[in-house]
Amino acid sequence: MKEFELKYGCNPNQKPANIFMHDGSDLPIEILNGRPGFINFLDAFNSWQLVKELKEALGLPAVTSFKHVSPTSAAVGVPLSDNLKKACFVDDIEGLDESPLACAYARARGTDRMCSFGDWVALSDVCDVTTAKMIAREVSDGIIAPGYEPEALEILKTKRKGGYNIVKIDPNYVPAEIERKQVFGITFEQGRNNFEINKELLSNIVTESKNLPESAVRDLIIALITLKYTQSNSVCYAVDGQAIGVGAGQQSRIHCTRLAGTKADTWFLRQHEKVLNLPFRSDIGRPDRDNVIDGYINKNEEDVCADGVWQRYFTKQPEPLTDKEIREYLDSVDNVALGSDAFFPFFDNIERAKKSGVKYIAEPGGSIRDDAVIDCCNKYNMTMVFTGMRLFHH
Repeated sequence: MKEFELKYGCNPNQKPANIFMHDGSDLPIEILNGRPGFINFLDAFNSWQLVKELKEALGLPAVTSFKHVSPTSAAVGVPLSDNLKKACFVDDIEGLDESPLACAYARARGTDRMCSFGDWVALSDVCDVTTAKMIAREVSDGIIAPGYEPEALEILKTKRKGGYNIVKIDPNYVPAEIERKQVFGITFEQGRNNFEINKELLSNIVTESKNLPESAVRDLIIALITLKYTQSNSVCYAVDGQAIGVGAGQQSRIHCTRLAGTKADTWFLRQHEKVLNLPFRSDIGRPDRDNVIDGYINKNEEDVCADGVWQRYFTKQPEPLTDKEIREYLDSVDNVALGSDAFFPFFDNIERAKKSGVKYIAEPGGSIRDDAVIDCCNKYNMTMVFTGMRLFHH
């Protein structure tokens, strides 16, 4: 297939729209089901690059959940604890522990379930049945993978009344070294960002603490590769083989750190005993449970524990999660990794990171205030690495 006509571009008024190879060669994809759109393909091709690089860097199956050209999370195939399975709504999945790919999907889709509503999924490996069964029951726009087991493909084809977007990509496809795009009728051209992120990148430790265990190396690599395909400015928290908070597209770095930190905190608090045992009514669906859990933890638009409100969601009135309980729980968190796509200009980012259990940091360095940032890390016995490499993505 040399060209695929799209229904429209980013918006319905943007026609005509299509995808094709600039050199006239065949597209490196097969559309096995559905009719993906313009934004679907932007998510598909960015998300595929992310999981491909994670697999190459860490040697583990990788999955990411994408929305509007940024990842909500990314993860590798590390087994889940019982509490995490429950928090990710996968504690009923038979055979989960036997499929590293399914474990990676459970983590990636379960990290920020509100943002992953209607996501695009990318798998580094051939989709197996266990993974397909989990994807089938989530609200999702489509998937890209290097292949699909026959039964897994049939399961996925049942989604969205048979219209689920399923794309197969050639895993051996290598894009041209020069990439182009147009803005306002003007063509931009640049070399592809082929910079390789690996453990050698984490050798320049600039803090007094030189402690950097293999688990932290893994999580920093996950954070940095995630950032490579996140709209800048961006910051990513990671732990236990997954990105747990992604702050994308903020003009101020501290806002990235706060946004990603809030998402990380919510992920941790979903595993709090009170949250795991919320007495949901049986008729409350998964997306609504996500919204209610977010309201319960973050106390946003409505008090879900209040009289006249709790009855809509629960079989009995739950006890609120108090600010003291939240702080005590988050203060018990440790060994979180943090990556930034550019240098931290002020030490306030480190202060905010500390509140979410950050112990390991990777950033390019190069700020005139590097010394102040390093001093703040030293105050908390954090280990910080200067990578020397910016990871802006637009």
